Formats: sequence, C-alpha cells, structure tokens
Amino acid sequence: MNDILIIGAGYTGMMAAVGVARRTKAARVTLLNPVERFNERLRQHQAAAGHELAEFRIPDLVGPAGVRFVKGRAAAIDTAARRVVLDDGRELPYDTLVYALGSSTPAVPNAFTIEDPKLAVALRDNPTGTFTVAGAGLTGIEAATEAAEAHPDLHVRLLSRGEPGAMMGPRARAHLAAALDRLGVEVRTGVTVARVLPDAVELEGGERLPSDVTLWTTGVCTAPLAAEAGIATDEHGRVVVDATLRSTSHPEVYAIGDAAAIRQAYGLVHGTCQSGIPSGAHTAESIVRQLKGKAPKPFRFGYVHQPVSLGRRDAVIQFTNPDDTPSRWYLKGRAAVAYKEAVSSSPVKFYRSSMPIPARMTGRTGGRKNRL
Repeated sequence: MNDILIIGAGYTGMMAAVGVARRTKAARVTLLNPVERFNERLRQHQAAAGHELAEFRIPDLVGPAGVRFVKGRAAAIDTAARRVVLDDGRELPYDTLVYALGSSTPAVPNAFTIEDPKLAVALRDNPTGTFTVAGAGLTGIEAATEAAEAHPDLHVRLLSRGEPGAMMGPRARAHLAAALDRLGVEVRTGVTVARVLPDAVELEGGERLPSDVTLWTTGVCTAPLAAEAGIATDEHGRVVVDATLRSTSHPEVYAIGDAAAIRQAYGLVHGTCQSGIPSGAHTAESIVRQLKGKAPKPFRFGYVHQPVSLGRRDAVIQFTNPDDTPSRWYLKGRAAVAYKEAVSSSPVKFYRSSMPIPARMTGRTGGRKNRL
C-alpha cells in the first residue's frame, strides 16, 4: 500500500488529503500539521477585529474520510530515503509527498501580521488610538474596514503605494472607495513605509505618522524546507513544478497552492485560496491516476472573482476574466456580503462532504487570449 504524505493542513493541503482518501482505498493518507485547529485564513481579518470564529479541529474534518492526522512540525525532507523528519525526531515515510506549506507575511519589527492572535488584543487595548495598516491589497482593505466598523472610535489609517482595489473595475473600485470613506478610514496613497517604530510609522522621505498599532500586510515569504532538501525552487522559495504540479527535480513530490510556482497560459498563478483549493483537488486526482497506472493530467486554472469584505454589513465582488483582469460584472452591498459568506464557508463544507471534489473545480481557461 502506498504512503501519501501531505505536509501542511491549510485549505490546499486539506483538499489534497480528503481528495485522495475519498477516491481510493489503495493508499494510506497522512496529513501533518503543527496544530489541530484549522485556520480559516479567509476570516483572519474578522479575528483581528475581535470577532469570535467557529473552531474546527482538523482531525474531525479529515478523519471521516480516512485521513490519519499527525500533529507535528516538519524539520527536514530526506528525498533519498523518502521520509519527513519532524522537529521532535519522529519520521514519516512517503511514496508520494504533497508539499502544501503555503506562505505567510514576513515579520517586520514593531508590526503585527494578520496571523498574529495578539493583534485583536492590541486593538481592544487601544480603542481610541491609531491603527495603521501598511499595504492596501485585499488583506489590508479587509483588515482596515473590519477594524473601523468593530471599533468606531479607532482612527484607522491605510497606507499604500497605489490605489486600493486598483485591480478592480471602476464601478467596484468606486464602491470600495465609498465604503472606506463611510467608515472613516484615512487613505494615504503614493507612499512607501521605510520602517515601523514602536509608536509611529516612518515613510520614505522621513515623515513620521503616529501609530499605536501597526499591521503589516505586504510581501510574501515561504518555508525554506523544500530548498534545504534540494528540491528545485524559484527565487521566492516556491517549488518549481511541471504542468501536472509535480516537482521538476523530484517527480514523487507534488507542490500546491502558495508553495508552488504554477504557470498557466496567462502567466504565474498568484497564491490565493481560489487557486490553491483547485490545485489540491487536481493533485488528489493525479495521485489516484498514478496509483492506477495512468499518467497525471495538466492542471488548468482560471480566476473567477475578487471578493472583498468591507466590514460585516458590506462587501464588493469583482468578477474576473480567467487571467484575473476585471470583467464588467460586480456585486456590492448585501448581495456581495451573502456571496462572500458563501465563499468563505464553502471550503469547510467541502472537507465534510462525503463525495470527492471535482479536480477541475474552477479550472477554466476561457477566452481566446487564454486558450491553451
């Protein structure tokens, strides 16, 4: 019987684990993660603002599918012996390894990241202070609006080089700007943060802005585990994969989600749950095909939307072309809130489902300019 080992139990790794287990009984599926609680990354902005989230245990989500959960942290990958060494000395063997360690925001001195549970405490302890969000990507926008709504006496400042929501169409972008204004968020564009101080943010040029709590949302870093094992990675530490999502240097290793450098006809796929979950589902199907003596198929993915929460009572959804450029369609207000909530809750529903998730999911390449 083959040993299938998935390291990392985020949205992507969870999808790969349950996907394999529900498709075949000819493999032992093991899922390795440092903690038992499932991190709903799509809702981290809510936790940061002090909202209590439902608690889901990974063993409860994957156990019914026949996945063995191991609590532990991977310290090294021995590709020659095909085993993963844990930081406590334990070893887990594999015939096929799925590398799903994801990515995170780099740590910056004197600043929080969205993953830090102490951020909610800091905001609670400074209800009338200044909260500065560095970076106006989707994470920064959601964190700023969520905090402004949850703490109405808090001064929320959003700093960015470019316009918030610049990737969206003009109507969706206008709704986003109106929401920021309605919530009293101060938006400063065309600025770059040089450093974060204990009580201020210093911009390039020397201007200092007082800040009681600072959130850093820009940049991405990946775990060094693959590179240290001699697995081919790109300049950002992501595993270089072929069209089927197998490592170009170690074909017994699949890499998925943010941990992989996945190329499509329109370019490199950027890390989101929207792209990561289909890559996990596709890899599950590919592993089962290999167990049956069949060749894995190429991965195909096209974007569908850019969903953004603007507090608990507002949102904007920009629907996209497969290459992530904005289409003419968008949602706003209550309809967008309902849509965003459905999207945020759907991964957990997938893991609990008794049926395998279709590997292609949102795998569309439509449009002449994206056709392969």
